Amino acid sequence: MIYDPSMTAVVVFFLFVGFTVGLSFYLGSKAKSSAGYFAAHGQIPWFINGVAFAGDYLSAASFLGICGMIAAYGYDGFLYSIGYLAGWIVALFVIAEPMKRLGKFTFADALDAKFNSPGIKAAAGISTLIVSVFYLIPQMVGAGVLIQPLLGFPHWVGVVLVGCVVITIVVTAGMLSTTWVQFLKGSLLVVFSAVLVVLVLQQGFRTDRNAFEIIGPLAVSDNNAETESNEANDLRTRIAQKTGRTLYRADAQSGAADASDGWSEFENYIRFESESDAGFDVFRIEQRDDGMYLTEAQAKTTTPDGKTLIGGLPKGTDNGERTLKPVGHLSRLPEEFNASDPDDGSTDASEETGSLGPIEFFDVLRRSEVTLWGSDRIAGTDGTVTTVYYQKPTAGSRVLRPGEHPRFAGIRSGRWTDRVNFLSLMLALFCGTASLPHILIRYYTVKDAAAARKSTIVGIASIGFFYVLTLYLGLGAMTSGTLDVTNSNMAAPLLARGISDLLFAIISAIAFTTVLGTVSGLILASSGAVAHDLLGGVMGVQFSEGNQVRVAKIAAVIVGAISIILGILFQNLNVSYLVGWAFSIAASANLPALVMLLFWKRTTAAGIIASVVVGMFSSLGWILLSADTFGKVYGIDPASSPIPFSQPGIVTIPLALLTLVVVSLMTQKAQATSKAR
Repeated sequence: MIYDPSMTAVVVFFLFVGFTVGLSFYLGSKAKSSAGYFAAHGQIPWFINGVAFAGDYLSAASFLGICGMIAAYGYDGFLYSIGYLAGWIVALFVIAEPMKRLGKFTFADALDAKFNSPGIKAAAGISTLIVSVFYLIPQMVGAGVLIQPLLGFPHWVGVVLVGCVVITIVVTAGMLSTTWVQFLKGSLLVVFSAVLVVLVLQQGFRTDRNAFEIIGPLAVSDNNAETESNEANDLRTRIAQKTGRTLYRADAQSGAADASDGWSEFENYIRFESESDAGFDVFRIEQRDDGMYLTEAQAKTTTPDGKTLIGGLPKGTDNGERTLKPVGHLSRLPEEFNASDPDDGSTDASEETGSLGPIEFFDVLRRSEVTLWGSDRIAGTDGTVTTVYYQKPTAGSRVLRPGEHPRFAGIRSGRWTDRVNFLSLMLALFCGTASLPHILIRYYTVKDAAAARKSTIVGIASIGFFYVLTLYLGLGAMTSGTLDVTNSNMAAPLLARGISDLLFAIISAIAFTTVLGTVSGLILASSGAVAHDLLGGVMGVQFSEGNQVRVAKIAAVIVGAISIILGILFQNLNVSYLVGWAFSIAASANLPALVMLLFWKRTTAAGIIASVVVGMFSSLGWILLSADTFGKVYGIDPASSPIPFSQPGIVTIPLALLTLVVVSLMTQKAQATSKAR
């Protein structure tokens, strides 16, 4: 799709960003000490901190990735929401109050509270950096995704812009400004998402018969068996004759089997010369019960010199150019909403439901038929790569059941690896929430353990309500006719755009500040790990209050620059998928050590160090060697991966726990001797 920025969107966006940066400068004068910079002096009210939890946690993965996954596949995206929310139960009942009592500024403070071990600080500090960087990648990808339709800039410009703004926020005021940014964007995100859901329910569902062309049923069999060598026996030629359309020149060549663009290998596609321009129209050949059908598809080609072609023409909106059409519509509603054919003979007969209630929304969708989209990749010997996006009419009942997304096939798959992969992902999401460094350090911003518990409850309520809204937003986007077939991450903002330009501007600006709040928390956690844990705790560098803050700010700039680079490199991956990496590493490296420290008195410093190191590197190595990474990052055949399934949590979390127990039992005497001295 081509995104044309509107002046309304530009104005609203810069108002939001300007207010956010201005607030940071205003609060900067109150964060001169390390206690102020890293923990806002522990004076954040529990309700504000609870909503800030939601603002910190409801990242690009929640708003962009989950809504996009639901819009593309249905209920499966909501499984991420369930996993994310369930993890807060661990945070509430296990982590919240002990974290406040144990720590001061960073996650390493909590782990090292009883030992004063440079090794623990080193392991925890490195773990914080790795988890934060992996979590930063999807946030920066989401920033670039938002900037494209909002301002019309390329993806990399959006990534650089959010990086610069976030670095400014963190450098000027630290945790104080980060907390208020997260509180404001958390509040606005929940409120305006609720408004958008209300509008979706009022709008209801509507079919669109003219969205994409469907030709059929066709009878194209050749009854003359004696003319097999005749050109008319070629299926494509017979289809062209039957439809009265002209084959595209490449398909019309007698030697099409040797065509270098690779199309000839995909016999289920046919290209016609366009009736309106010099490009081609592509259709997918489908055999149904009542005959052969042609369903309109869309083709995007990348040439060896980096140019993008849509239907054989340059991508653009000028004469002689083309752009991909927006997608997402219902192909059939339940019978009670069917309209009779129009009297004038036109084909513009559509059905609509009118406004729907929250429960009725799901019932009507369950009995409808939704047009989802799949894709085929066609690689030519001339270096061209074409992605063909094709329609997949899908029963609404399938959209509302789990297991349609390839990543969740394990729910109904007969393969044990698929099932284990699904369980492993859910385990990582459940355990990862209470292990994320930027979430853990927020417990230090309130005054006592009771306030930590109350703020967690407020956070759970806000986050849970928002995740319910994402189901309506994703399904509403699926049927809105506004989706970008190449980019599922834009589902929610484009849904808003289909209703109102002003609402689109507000939702996109809020989503951008969502990225700002989360990224600022991550960079703050990383800078604390560098200045407080690694330099101060491990290397023994003695800082004054002012110098420690200054070093943390320099570290924030460096981490911010790294996140900008990674956000540009990983722009084509779904943000929820990327967040799964961070959760797996956090759950493996951090949670076993933290839980055992709190509840097993025989835990030793050596056990904690070993657990963090083993959990961190085993999960990281598993991810880097997985089939998903081979295919989506390295561009290597996924079948060559040595890992049986892609999600590591079900292996690496127990491995880290077992490592801690074994090493702690082996080092009991050594630790007792050390304490005696």
